Amino acid sequence: MPAYDFKCSKCGKNVTLILTLTDYQRKAYKCPKCGSKRLDRRISSFQVQTSKKS
Repeated sequence: MPAYDFKCSKCGKNVTLILTLTDYQRKAYKCPKCGSKRLDRRISSFQVQTSKKS
């Protein structure tokens, strides 16, 4: 599952949430500190793991 970085508009906390694509699309997430659903998505890096086959 992908990890998404957000900043809460209410309390200002930066959070990383691991969400399914369905939960992300439905906006079924909230700030773990204050419970607000007003989270702004932040740009984040990502990591890819590949097989060692060449």
